Amino acid sequence: MQVFKDLPADEAGIPEAVENTMKIADMCNLELELGKWVFPDFKVDDGKTYDEKLRELTYNGFKRLQIKETPEIKERIEYELKIIKDKGYAPYFLVVGDLLRYAREHGILTTIRGSVAGSMATYLLGITNVDPIEYKLPFERFLNPYRPSPPDIDMDFADNRRDEMIEYVKKKYGEDKVAQIGTFGTMMARGAVKDVARALGYPYTVGDRLSKMIPMGSQGMPMTIDHAMEIVPELAAAYKAEKDTKKIIDLAKKLEGCVRHISVHAAGVVISPLPLVEYVPLQCDPKGDNKIITQYDMYNIEEAGLLKFDFLGIRNLAILADAVSLVKRFYNIDIDIENVPLDDKKTFELLASGQTEGLFQLNGSGMTRYLKELQPTSIHDINAMVALYRPGPMESIPEYIKRKHNPRLVKYLDPRMKKFLGESYGLMVYQDDLLFCAIELAGYNWEEADKFRKAVGKKIPAEMAAQREKFTKGIISNGQTPEFAENLWKLFEPFQAYGFNKAHAASYGKVAYQTAYMKANYPVEYMAAILTAESGDVEKIAEIINECKNMNIPVLPPNINESYGGFTVVEGKIRFGFYTIKNLGTDIADSIIAERKTGGKFKSISDFLDRIKHKNLNKKSMEALIKSGCMDEWTDRGALLFNLETMLAYNHEGNKQNQNQISLFGGKMEIKAPEFKLQNSSPATQPEKLLWEKELLGLYISGHPLDRIREKLLKRDINIRKIKEDKENRLGSGMPVTIAGIIETARQVITKNNERMAFLKIADLTDSIEAVAFPSIFKESIDILVPEKCIALSGKISLRNGEKSIIIEAVKEV
Repeated sequence: MQVFKDLPADEAGIPEAVENTMKIADMCNLELELGKWVFPDFKVDDGKTYDEKLRELTYNGFKRLQIKETPEIKERIEYELKIIKDKGYAPYFLVVGDLLRYAREHGILTTIRGSVAGSMATYLLGITNVDPIEYKLPFERFLNPYRPSPPDIDMDFADNRRDEMIEYVKKKYGEDKVAQIGTFGTMMARGAVKDVARALGYPYTVGDRLSKMIPMGSQGMPMTIDHAMEIVPELAAAYKAEKDTKKIIDLAKKLEGCVRHISVHAAGVVISPLPLVEYVPLQCDPKGDNKIITQYDMYNIEEAGLLKFDFLGIRNLAILADAVSLVKRFYNIDIDIENVPLDDKKTFELLASGQTEGLFQLNGSGMTRYLKELQPTSIHDINAMVALYRPGPMESIPEYIKRKHNPRLVKYLDPRMKKFLGESYGLMVYQDDLLFCAIELAGYNWEEADKFRKAVGKKIPAEMAAQREKFTKGIISNGQTPEFAENLWKLFEPFQAYGFNKAHAASYGKVAYQTAYMKANYPVEYMAAILTAESGDVEKIAEIINECKNMNIPVLPPNINESYGGFTVVEGKIRFGFYTIKNLGTDIADSIIAERKTGGKFKSISDFLDRIKHKNLNKKSMEALIKSGCMDEWTDRGALLFNLETMLAYNHEGNKQNQNQISLFGGKMEIKAPEFKLQNSSPATQPEKLLWEKELLGLYISGHPLDRIREKLLKRDINIRKIKEDKENRLGSGMPVTIAGIIETARQVITKNNERMAFLKIADLTDSIEAVAFPSIFKESIDILVPEKCIALSGKISLRNGEKSIIIEAVKEV
């Protein structure tokens, strides 16, 4: 900064935006060099400096959290505050602290991702919600004197209230100083091949076939066309033998990695001290919803001297908040979700029994199986599973389970490792464990450990080789052998690119525990909250309702007099909400709820037609209400549909009369129309009702298509649940089975020989499973392998990646 001190910006060749960066740094009294960071203009009203204000708010946290100020904690705080002050980051912490304060005061649930949970200062400020001393989280993993880059605090908010947080930021700092960050989608291997084939005019099947030969990449390691050619012989052979394939792939390789489109970053928001146009180019959101976004991506934003703030919406936080609200409404119980007991017996029993559907980070068949084996008894077990259930580290899960159940198996490669591996039974679980190995056993400082972490994460061969040599020398010079160093390095390999840091696992582990706590202690309210959050996702709704059945929680169809917008609870049962009904808009749903609130329940179809005067009470919305079963308490669905046109005419005529009737004294006069009478008609059949429910609600409510063969199905020794659970280990890969069920979904694909086959989702009364119809079977049975058909099939069990499916050998309609 001093280099250009006496020169005008244009003579020094400094862009105006960079000059503004310097100006703001001076205004904030920050000792920043040219090109370093600027922060939002956070107002400190009492004349204190940013550092003084940060200190005051940090120490205020003792009272808010009711924590005793011990010498140990005070020493930790002073150490952290000194680093924050020396780095000039106090304004950043004040801004984030203010955002989380606003969320807390307005009932918006939050959590924090990443290493920031290792800071005691942020815990006292209300930024994080886990005690770093209790969980033994290092501050230096987040911020240390050697770290050159700024801190990164990623904030998660309940997804249905994230926009409120962004609006608060705009109001506080100014609309012209806040924008969401743009991000550039690039041509990936598969997409490039598809796009090139389409642009060259080839049939869809050509690009689709080639793109499917390219495997999906792994996290942090995107697949390239060149790498796919190396590992997929069929693709390489097609490239050599087929002229069109060579043409498509050669062009796709030139486009691979090029920018394809701009979109909005899922979480990134930028806040500047001056209008954003002084720093970055802006544009409207391509989706056309009048949002302003930056034309710089997150990396260029930082190069311009601005910090990215992460505002990520998390659905599970919205579910938790809704569940807490339902408990308050029905039982008048205030649940402080941030301070629920962490030793709740019901919660751990729920996890140990495998009832994980709908839980944050702990669901899925693989995770559920491990939790049942683990039988968790503490929050540390949950944190460990959150960290370990990832490619690479999950190799350690079976050993972790063994050591938990048999303490005699716990051992340490070096006695010094007990200091940081004590809670994980001597096993490496977190990325931090690698860093502590480097610090405690190889003599690294935090600057060296940070470089070590980045090298391991990026997996760049040259950097890895250099780090391996340095690490080995450090291990030897600190009293161990080359063999020990070699063995320890091998233990690091599963964590390369996949290791969770301990603070992140503690933050997400707490949310995971909170969801399990609510499901265990308030199951009906929690499941209702999930159903409301998932409204619109038909497949997910069906999964959750199936879980409700497993939990013996009745789910009732929508009802004109009891349903609200979302799912709600009625006497220990869950009632469908209006918002979930397809073709019923939220405006007409809200109108029905509002009228019911002011005028009481609707007594009849005539009463309903007299009182609802909304313009969108039309054929489409009335059909949705009738077919979904909302009006079943009045009469049969078939009768209502038969009279639909007459009902709408009656409603519209009544509205028109009330608008036109004026009394002799100049005021409006309500004229009561004659009560509407339904004409006789034949009732709807059960199959018709089920079809309507499936169409409008996404699942069957009043029955099931398999009810007609229910007794036969229940008498069978084999069903889908038994195949999947296989408690007696009799139904392994290759074993023949015969089952009956209904086809829920059918997905056709084209083989490389241009033949059609299908992947089916078959459900019986117990569960669902994937079934595969190869070309010969598909050709023979194409007419019955469609959704909603009830079939019986025989085939063999296939086991891939821990998931069972059935290879169909024969099939017929039932």
